[in-house]
Amino acid sequence: MQQFKNIIFDLGGIFLNIDFAKTEKAFTDLGITNFNSFFTQHHASDLFEKLETGHVSPEEFCTAFRKETGMQLSDEQIITAWNALLLDFPVERIHWLQQINKRYKVFLFSNTNKIHYDAFVVSFFEQTGLTDFNSNFIKAYYSHEIGLRKPYPESFQYIIDEQNLQPTETLFIDDTFKNIEGAKAVGLQTIHLTHPKTVLELEL
Repeated sequence: MQQFKNIIFDLGGIFLNIDFAKTEKAFTDLGITNFNSFFTQHHASDLFEKLETGHVSPEEFCTAFRKETGMQLSDEQIITAWNALLLDFPVERIHWLQQINKRYKVFLFSNTNKIHYDAFVVSFFEQTGLTDFNSNFIKAYYSHEIGLRKPYPESFQYIIDEQNLQPTETLFIDDTFKNIEGAKAVGLQTIHLTHPKTVLELEL
């Protein structure tokens, strides 16, 4: 690996523990037994793509989800099940990040949505006692805010262009292989970080 000056981190599976099976089970308990046809770690249906690129609001998403599933669920039921995958922020990873951002220019790029964002902002404070997760980065990029989603190469190019980064000097760290492939397509250096390994074990 070449020397790098910048790091772009993923969020879920890197700093925030997530479990897609918990959301699948939560929807199964509501009577939706084919949730993985809508969303998995590696796949998003058109509706979920629109949610994660900010093209539908949470309210519009819930309405469309009811229509697509034929289930008369309340917004609260849908949102609670959707948020079930969000687990915890291990505080030692945040302390590690605070040391890393003294040595590198550090960014975040997360595929997420307003429903999850609103939930994990609150849980970050409750679990760590720290007020602002985004302040750990020069800039945090969220797919629903920029209208672009991993693994599409243009999403990475957007960050490269806005921050005037040299791809060969920039490292991207993610737990999903498709996202790693998208980053490589624009010339970024990459680390595919897979469970049970965590950022605490990286030698940067």
